[in-house]
Amino acid sequence: MSAGALVKAIAARGWMLATAESCTGGMIAAAITDVPGSSRALERGFVTYSNDSKVEMLGVSPETIAAHGAVSEEVAAEMAQGALARSHAHVAVSVTGIAGPGGSEHKPEGRVCFGIAHAGGVETETVEFGALGRDRVRQASVEHALALVLRAVG
Repeated sequence: MSAGALVKAIAARGWMLATAESCTGGMIAAAITDVPGSSRALERGFVTYSNDSKVEMLGVSPETIAAHGAVSEEVAAEMAQGALARSHAHVAVSVTGIAGPGGSEHKPEGRVCFGIAHAGGVETETVEFGALGRDRVRQASVEHALALVLRAVG
């Protein structure tokens, strides 16, 4: 999935994108801004690595984090919804996960949760990339997020 194709698809619809990133630390927004003309597609990006930043910048409920953990579809949904509500974008993508090294029995390394929010609602999914190493999990997460947005703006 190329960021160039995504920029073209979003711009063709006259839409704008917002990103809400945790484990990717801004890599999705960076991939998009690598494309000339990306200002027609990217409205803003939120890097919310800490739980406090998810609450303060995106409006994620502390109760949701306490009940499900930061790496959960519930938090990914609230991150995407918060990015959409706190921007002028038409679609928002969120990502939160465990890039590694580490993880636990319940939340292993390579688990990444994604959210997509737009006027039609919010969708989430979890991908188990496995213990590929931090760099490869993060890059795979960027590619997957770009594909999700492209599908959403389709």
